[in-house]
Amino acid sequence: MENKISRTKFIASLSGIASFLIFNTKIMATPEKVQRPEPLDPKLVQEFVRFGHFDLETVKAKLVETPALLNATTDWGAGDFETALGGASHMGRKDIATFLISKGARMDIFTAAMMGYTDLVVSMCTRHPELLNSKGPHGITLLMHAQKGGDDAKKVVEFLNTKGI
Repeated sequence: MENKISRTKFIASLSGIASFLIFNTKIMATPEKVQRPEPLDPKLVQEFVRFGHFDLETVKAKLVETPALLNATTDWGAGDFETALGGASHMGRKDIATFLISKGARMDIFTAAMMGYTDLVVSMCTRHPELLNSKGPHGITLLMHAQKGGDDAKKVVEFLNTKGI
């Protein structure tokens, strides 16, 4: 028994294949290049990070002027990266940290320690014990961040002490 296909069926199947290829080519086509914004001025970022250590009102004003500063990071040298939230965290400035977090700043374990978020610190350190010895901006330890949190972070300090930190 011969499998013959009629000319009509052959042409119909080709048009179906062509439609499939055209449709999928459009879906899988490389999107047009997205226009990326210009990088922030490194001096502006450094200034914002510096104010993150001590000046809530200036942080608020600068963030209104340039919202992209929220998660901007400066490299103080040799890979010592820091954000305004990182600065607030090792200075114990919960007011600045709370404001930045409320705006969507990326919180890390050092901020969690200073803020007294014991459940987060315990959970992260249980899953990744190497975090107990990690260092934040300027080489400041997790324990030092927790100590800057005062009474709110006492349980974090106690947890770290039970781990020999």
